[in-house]
Amino acid sequence: MKLREDEVSVPAPGGPVRAVVLRPSGDGPLPGVLLYTDIFQLTESTLRTARRLASAGFVVCVPEIYPHGDLAGVALEFDDAGKQAGLAGAAATTTASFDADRVAVLSYLDGRPDTTTLFATGFCIGGHLAFRAAFDPRVAATVCFYPTGLHNGALGADPDAGTLGSLAEIRGRLMLVFGSQDPHVPADARLRIIAALYDAGMHDAELHVYAGGEHAFMRDVGPRHDPVLTDQALTAAISFFTTL
Repeated sequence: MKLREDEVSVPAPGGPVRAVVLRPSGDGPLPGVLLYTDIFQLTESTLRTARRLASAGFVVCVPEIYPHGDLAGVALEFDDAGKQAGLAGAAATTTASFDADRVAVLSYLDGRPDTTTLFATGFCIGGHLAFRAAFDPRVAATVCFYPTGLHNGALGADPDAGTLGSLAEIRGRLMLVFGSQDPHVPADARLRIIAALYDAGMHDAELHVYAGGEHAFMRDVGPRHDPVLTDQALTAAISFFTTL
C-alpha cells in the first residue's frame, strides 16, 4: 500500500494550524480521520501510527495541538526536556482554543473532495481532545486511546473542561482504550468515566482494557511500547471505524 503524505495549513480563529494529511494513493473518496497526537506533537512515532491507519483506507489528518505559540512547527523529543515543554504547551492552551482548532480541522476534513464519513481518534491528551471531537455531530465514531484528564475534566489550562458533563452532545459511536497498568488513568479513574457514560445512557460505548499495558503503550519508542497490544488496539480501532 503506497501512501500520499502532504503538509497543509488549516485556517483557524487563532491562526493557521499546521497538519499532515496521509491517504492511500489514488483519488477515490475515503472516510476522514482527525488524529490527535500526544503532548510531543507531530513526531515520527505518531506519524508511523497515522500511516498504519491511512493504509487501512482512511484520509488521516494529524494537526499540531500547539499550533499558535512557541511550539508551532516543533516535534518534541521523548526526553525530560521534551516532556516538560509538552506539558507547558498544554498548560498554556485553553479548552476554548483546543475546541476552536478542532472545529476548524474538522471543517477542513469535511470540505475535502476526497473524504466521506468523519471519524476522530487520539492518544493521551489527544485522546481527551478526540473525545471532545465526538461532540461535533459530523463525527460518526471516535476512538480514544488512554485519554488523560477525562475522569476529572483536566485539560490544558483548565482544571475542569466539563467534558464528561457534556455527554448529551455525543451522537456518534464511542470506543475507549486503556492499559491496565496506566498510572495516569488507573482503575478508579476508568470506573468514573464508564459510570458517567452509563449514567448518560451511553450503554453501547466500547471499553477495551489491555492487560499489562502501560500509559502510551502504543508509542513505538521507549520501554513502555508493547507491539502485540499495539497491533490488537489498532485492529480493534479499524474494525470499529469500518463497522457502522
